[in-house]
Amino acid sequence: MPNSHNATAKQESQLKATETLPNGNITQEVCTNETCATETLVYDIRRSRYLNITGRCTLRCTFCPKHNGSKQIHEYQLALTHQPKPEEIIPLLGNTDDFEEYVFCGYGEPTLNLPTLIAVAKEIKRRGGRVRVNTDGLANLVHRRNILPELAQCVDSLSISLNADNETAYNQHCRPKLADSYAAVNAFISLAPHYIERVQVSAIEGLEGVDIDLCREQVQAYGCEFKHRVLGALG
Repeated sequence: MPNSHNATAKQESQLKATETLPNGNITQEVCTNETCATETLVYDIRRSRYLNITGRCTLRCTFCPKHNGSKQIHEYQLALTHQPKPEEIIPLLGNTDDFEEYVFCGYGEPTLNLPTLIAVAKEIKRRGGRVRVNTDGLANLVHRRNILPELAQCVDSLSISLNADNETAYNQHCRPKLADSYAAVNAFISLAPHYIERVQVSAIEGLEGVDIDLCREQVQAYGCEFKHRVLGALG
């Protein structure tokens, strides 16, 4: 992250931000230590500002750099030691007029930090910005409910990673932590256009056992836009 962002993150990390838990207890400060203060919570690529809100993921993709010794994209190190709260991200949004969109995307699955995602996205929309969420499409499986109505209130577009045209290849390359993940991502893709203005679904050319043309047909049958990605190309 550029020095100015580090300085801002360090300053804002000293906020006495708290969270009230369902049992009524109140957590300690969100993040006041030196390690958290230097973590990359936002990063810029072209005219988009990316929001790095979790390092957790529902997949263990063989092609993901973080499973191959790197948590870096371009010049940015994206490793996190904690789940950032809205109070940490919102001060780093900048001027929404300076960015074409804000993208929830790091080396984790942003819907695993859903409260932060929703709160920050609503603030971006309040300021007139556009919001995109990059997701593996497993949020409904994880949260055991349809979260798309919640996203519809504050998200303009989704980029969903399908990655394979069949369950065998999906399990081989994406290594999901939850059973029935391939069925779940397909169900999420089929629902998404009913809630979100623009839904783009990607698959990666170069993965063994994946037919990129069948992926395209599958995605278009759901009424979504297909994004053809190439193995090894990031950002």
